[in-house]
Amino acid sequence: MNYSQALKNPIFEIITKASEELEVDSYVIGGFVRDLLLNRSAKKDIDIVAVGSGIELALKVSELLPRKPKVQVFKNYGTAMLRFEDTDIEFVGARKESYNFDSRKPLVENGTLEDDQNRRDFTINALALSLNKESFGTLVDPFNGLNDLEKRIIKTPLDPDITYSDDPLRMMRGIRFAAQLNFEIESTSFDSITKNKDRISIISGERIVEELNKILMTDQPSTGFLLLYKSGLLDAILPELTALNQVEEIEGHTHKNNFYHTLEVVDNICPNTDDVWLRWAALLHDIGKAPTKKFNKRQGWTFHGHEFLGGKMVKKIFERLHMPLNQKMKFVQKMVIMSSRPIVLSQDEVTDSAVRRLVFDAGEEVDDLMVLCEADITTKNPSKFKKYHNNFNIVRKKIVEVEERDKVRNFQPPISGEQIMELFNLQPGREIGTLKEAVKEAILEGTIANEYEAALEFVIKKALKMGLKKD
Repeated sequence: MNYSQALKNPIFEIITKASEELEVDSYVIGGFVRDLLLNRSAKKDIDIVAVGSGIELALKVSELLPRKPKVQVFKNYGTAMLRFEDTDIEFVGARKESYNFDSRKPLVENGTLEDDQNRRDFTINALALSLNKESFGTLVDPFNGLNDLEKRIIKTPLDPDITYSDDPLRMMRGIRFAAQLNFEIESTSFDSITKNKDRISIISGERIVEELNKILMTDQPSTGFLLLYKSGLLDAILPELTALNQVEEIEGHTHKNNFYHTLEVVDNICPNTDDVWLRWAALLHDIGKAPTKKFNKRQGWTFHGHEFLGGKMVKKIFERLHMPLNQKMKFVQKMVIMSSRPIVLSQDEVTDSAVRRLVFDAGEEVDDLMVLCEADITTKNPSKFKKYHNNFNIVRKKIVEVEERDKVRNFQPPISGEQIMELFNLQPGREIGTLKEAVKEAILEGTIANEYEAALEFVIKKALKMGLKKD
């Protein structure tokens, strides 16, 4: 089967010419070919395999290109990369690999195209198109990957136990591809993931998170997370999530399954945000519920303080998986800690003071928080669902009104500690903090306006009550 018409990018003709001059065979392989055959949007990275030196081929291609782009050479890996227009082209020499049991880093030696296809993770990623002049565009498909594409199946080229044990990250990649492409993992291959799940322990947190992020960025992340759960991988990676998959009954009282609820929340949030960190917040928003779950006859099941504990657990997860411990982690923490605030607000009468406090505490993230909390409405009761959404609309309108009128988002009290000290001839001390806090509370409660004159008058009255005298 020939696909020469599909190889329209002019880079392929240049690679063909460079290959001819160096007298090496070359092929485009992997994700580019897979997506081309699936009619998916073209990838912004292309993998080229040379039966010979990939580095020499990259340098020759650069030499033949008009602007002679810089070639990044990675000698240790025998690879090279250059950028053509808006696409990254990676060149590698065909190779065969062997693995030590305690590492996913292979021992590499030069090989044939067949060797290189044998080492690929899945049959649909082992498809190659010839870039050689006499066979340009011919499909090389030793594992019937085209058939697997048509049947929408993920399977390994070789024995899956060998493929997954050699590089356990492939187990997560298989699940990620199933989620991204809406494919099924072949039963033998999935059984092998379950069998080899403990091998994931040799993979670094960074690589695991890279795959989790890609699953989170699919249209329906629950597909990938359910496969992670059923294979046992999720329990090895995020036991805090799998701990939510339990429902207990005491004296006729049950609680909802917070694991499946969480997956529903993550799916709900996806149409409304492409921010992977807000999607992480949706994934982790209820993790504090398993350790805080209690039952008493008066209240039934309770999860008191689960948001606060969940915020602490977020930091531990980020540390364990080597995720960024910066503003991104703080954002996820903040969303988890505040995740119930708008929901509680939407169930009661929406007062100005409650909205002011919400806006003050959430600051610039108040809109993200509202997106998360609306996704958290998973009730199957139509009247409750409608009521909560209507109330959220009221909360959103109130946020706009309060923000326009009172300017409380990230506000600082209009009278400073230095001004208070000067006003009452005070040294730094407890009284200053007490007065500043009183001003803040008065503004949030709506007792006074968020302006200097009102704050000054309030501070003088409050100070006199505390026995302080104006200088």
